[in-house]
Amino acid sequence: MGCCTGRCTLIFLCSLQLLAALERQIFDFLGFQWAPILGNFLQIIVVILGLFGTIQFRPRYIVVYTVWTALWVTWNVFIICFYLEVGGLSKETDLMTFNISMHRSWWREHGPGCIRRVVRPSSPGILDDYSYVSVTGCIIDFQYLEVIHSAIQILLSLIGFVYACYVISIFMEEEDSFDFIGGLDTYSYRQPPQEHVELKPVKPVELSNERSLKTSAVVAEETDVRRKDQPCDSSFWKKRIVRFSQRVDCSSHRLSVIISVVIW
Repeated sequence: MGCCTGRCTLIFLCSLQLLAALERQIFDFLGFQWAPILGNFLQIIVVILGLFGTIQFRPRYIVVYTVWTALWVTWNVFIICFYLEVGGLSKETDLMTFNISMHRSWWREHGPGCIRRVVRPSSPGILDDYSYVSVTGCIIDFQYLEVIHSAIQILLSLIGFVYACYVISIFMEEEDSFDFIGGLDTYSYRQPPQEHVELKPVKPVELSNERSLKTSAVVAEETDVRRKDQPCDSSFWKKRIVRFSQRVDCSSHRLSVIISVVIW
């Protein structure tokens, strides 16, 4: 694929989302906003997963990224409604900190142009370590800065969602059109079949003649082996016995002559 395709565009969008989530996570940590911290952490993990799936051609990872993107858009819409106090919500509640602390957004005291002053109470009933913070001169109020951050996240997520669906469709089409075992695509299957060599059938008479010749040769070999292994005829054994008896008689005669000479 070229660099101008949907895959490269999705990689670029995931990189922007990752940078935006990291920037937002830093400022949420400074403001002890535990609910946004948890959401940003999940966003970073899923964006990395989608980035990996896009680079490595893994459509399942991109599907997970797509599903999470829909949830992430819903969460940012809720944050916008929270800071704009829509639907009975109030930005002065401790909802973003899970009611653990009374911290607010970091931009409330450190926004652009804000002047932060610590005022010591003069009432005798208040502890000495307790102080008020006065913020004046802010160019943009903190709630609008939070809304801008959420709006940027929604914009990037919507564009990423569209390109993720497009890339998934491309990957699925490539998987359907490519045979991973043979390496052939649908175009090769659609080509007309090539001419094959005509095979002439063999006549059954020729086959029977060849088989008869082979069987006769095998039978001849078996008969030769059997002839070699068979014992000799009875006449042959009679001749051998006569010759052996003659030799025994000659040897016994010689032995008797030798004994008589020795005795005398």
